[in-house]
Amino acid sequence: MNDILIQNIGELILPKKTDRPLKGKKLNELTVIKNGTVAVKDGKVIYAGEHSEEYEAKEVIDASNKVVSPGLIDAHTHLVFGGSREHEMALKQQGVSYLDILKQGGGILSTVESTRKSTEEELYNKSKKEIVRMIQFGTTTVEAKSGYGLDKETELKQLNVAHQLDKDTPIRMKHTFLGPHAVPKDAKDNATFLQEMIDLLDDVKDKADFADIFCETGVFTIEESRRYMKAAKEKGLKVKIHADEIDPLGGLGLAIDEGAISADHLVASSEEDKAALKDSNTVAVLLPGTTFYLGKDQYADARGMIDQNGAIAIATDFNPGSCVTDNLQLVMSIAALKLKLTPNEIWNAVTVNASKAIDADAGTLEKGDQADVVVWDIPNHEYLPYHYGVNHAQTVIINGKKVYENTGLLTES
Repeated sequence: MNDILIQNIGELILPKKTDRPLKGKKLNELTVIKNGTVAVKDGKVIYAGEHSEEYEAKEVIDASNKVVSPGLIDAHTHLVFGGSREHEMALKQQGVSYLDILKQGGGILSTVESTRKSTEEELYNKSKKEIVRMIQFGTTTVEAKSGYGLDKETELKQLNVAHQLDKDTPIRMKHTFLGPHAVPKDAKDNATFLQEMIDLLDDVKDKADFADIFCETGVFTIEESRRYMKAAKEKGLKVKIHADEIDPLGGLGLAIDEGAISADHLVASSEEDKAALKDSNTVAVLLPGTTFYLGKDQYADARGMIDQNGAIAIATDFNPGSCVTDNLQLVMSIAALKLKLTPNEIWNAVTVNASKAIDADAGTLEKGDQADVVVWDIPNHEYLPYHYGVNHAQTVIINGKKVYENTGLLTES
């Protein structure tokens, strides 16, 4: 007897399992089966495909007129942090730039101060609420960065909290050390602080899957970023980079040169670097929710990257300053409206390609896969990015166990 059987599925979304991220036109290729079946046993998918009567289960879910997909993967978040920054909204509305807010001691640095003051228990309780919301929105795998400590004690504290959440909650997690996220006010200079973060790699290499750095005007240069990435790789860490978010410094090109698993943001990337994606396995992780929240007009050139046979993924960039949302569904809608992505491209960008951006064994529903599944209360797969700003997830299954179900109103009048 199987654990869960999902029957009469209106549309079953089956992204293609691949060794490399989907690139170019392949990103628009998505298998969608009408009247499908998914069978789950011992936490694994044992069947996902056309309607079948061969399976029985302890629990049968009727997904008539609904959509079933792999769980969503959020490949870029700053999950663990102290405090909040709602007071900065007024500054942004007055036209004060992000870098100017940073110079005033706001932005990342104000979150650093709050995170340093917070206990592990406080950070744990705060972050756990965010994870619960992510799961409710259909996210079953998440990448969590440090980067709000900028010192050994707090960076380790953030990573420890993330690992404890990984153990205590159903969600799957990948962990990223982002020590060089900003330069603290008490730093002697950029070079000295960067060396401190390089020295810290020995302490974090067993707690992190990836090392990340913020390559941007006023933060870290291309050469500083290259130095850090090379040091991280020598310690056995895969590398990522926050690149070309504001100014076209060439961070995407650096990511490709250094074999980074992902380069993230990329709003200002050069045509030359975007074209180079076609010959690379580096995934361009685009964060349109950040551009939207900051009220900017220029979005990452997703269409240009795809047309030149590059690989892209979509993520929230959940953080307290520039994209304060746990809702990856909302970001999928923004990707449709502002990045001009098709529904097929969007679904692939938050499943199979997002998995490649964080080296996660997730994002597909083939036989033997971990059973991370979402039942969506929508009539077809095109509907989710169309009807934006609400939660369409009806049932969320992680590792073959139902962890969330939207059962509607408690009482009906």
